[in-house]
Amino acid sequence: MFSAIARVFRTPDLRRKIGFTLAIIAVYRFGAHIPTPFVDFPNVQSCLDQSSGTEGLLSLVNLFSGGALLQLSIFALGVMPYITATIIVQLLRVVIPHFETLYKEGQAGQAKLTQYTRYLTIALALLQSTTLVTVARSGQLFGNTGIAECQTLLTNDAWWAQLLMIITMTAGTGLIMWFAELVTERGVGNGMSILIFTSIAATFPAAMWSIALARGFEVFLLVLAVGIAVVALVVFVEQSQRRIPVQYAKRMVGRRTLGGTNTYIPIKVNMAGVVPVIFASSLLYIPALIAQFNQTPAADGSVPGWVAWIQQYFTTGDSALYMLVYFLLIIGFTYFYVAITFNPVEVADNMKKYGGFIPGIRAGRPTAEYLDYVLTRITLPGSIYLGLIALLPLIALATVGANQNFPFGGASILIIVGVGLETVKQIDAQLQQRHYEGLLR
Repeated sequence: MFSAIARVFRTPDLRRKIGFTLAIIAVYRFGAHIPTPFVDFPNVQSCLDQSSGTEGLLSLVNLFSGGALLQLSIFALGVMPYITATIIVQLLRVVIPHFETLYKEGQAGQAKLTQYTRYLTIALALLQSTTLVTVARSGQLFGNTGIAECQTLLTNDAWWAQLLMIITMTAGTGLIMWFAELVTERGVGNGMSILIFTSIAATFPAAMWSIALARGFEVFLLVLAVGIAVVALVVFVEQSQRRIPVQYAKRMVGRRTLGGTNTYIPIKVNMAGVVPVIFASSLLYIPALIAQFNQTPAADGSVPGWVAWIQQYFTTGDSALYMLVYFLLIIGFTYFYVAITFNPVEVADNMKKYGGFIPGIRAGRPTAEYLDYVLTRITLPGSIYLGLIALLPLIALATVGANQNFPFGGASILIIVGVGLETVKQIDAQLQQRHYEGLLR
């Protein structure tokens, strides 16, 4: 293992790429600590130290920004606008035929879709930065904490100051997109995935240290042991796939004989990735958001009954009802997203066009029905696995007293392991181009 790592740094081209990637990561993390103009940075830090953070979707956005959101830095929005824009463009392929046509056009169409994603990212960044500045100005960024510092997070709340803050945060999102494209082009791995990995990994030490301070060293070791077991489980499931054998008949093209090969269609157990967890978290935040704007007390000083019920069961995340609804939503969104991203009819038609068939299954409609049958069955354990992993932070919140950014569970561990595996595979592939042995054995 150590000799393989030494070969990585002895290869000049690979060493240059890794160095460039680390330099971009350093600049990205430095920008996450530069406050936006007119932000009262001492008050923000004091509020962060005294409060437990936020819940729901805002907590998820803060996780993807590496903690920069609650610090109101120039990179406060992080990669969340780009992630949202990518998911929206992917879902619009089902609704807008033009997007599906561009997707099938190859590299030129993909470049056009990427351009649309960039425009949508900037639009979402404008919307999210406006919302963030408005919430910070109202003193509700950290919720109703009762801390005096949390009520005055801005040094100037004039309209031109708020406009400058919005422009700064939006420009920060554009700069993050540029960093990601530079890493993809000149570094190692997918740039946006590497930046997401960096943002989430940056929150790990603080989360583990808070558990050690709150519950003691024994609980810290127990959480660490559970975390190692969870990482091993996630690696095992993420690498698991059902391989459907495919044979291609021989055919004559001019004087050459093509085909006659055996291959397979890999269907992963977790084809949806982390998207269902993000969907479910976003949807569950809506009731709390509606209740937040309907907290006008009655004549006796009490809030409406339905608002109190939502605050009790759909705000903190440690209630059994919240966990059950969250789990069921993840299962439903997993089936929904897999049905959008994998089309059995299209795969069967492509196989038939090039003379491919599954042994024992007729080409055409029977192949599509067989693929749909296999996909439906393999998605069930994948969705249950996603739901259980996503519930780990909520269980930790109820038992260990950790916050919802518990490092070993939910979206964080799925992204950390997924990006880590993909990056190691890319390094291994580049090593094998220059050596007989790669990084992996």
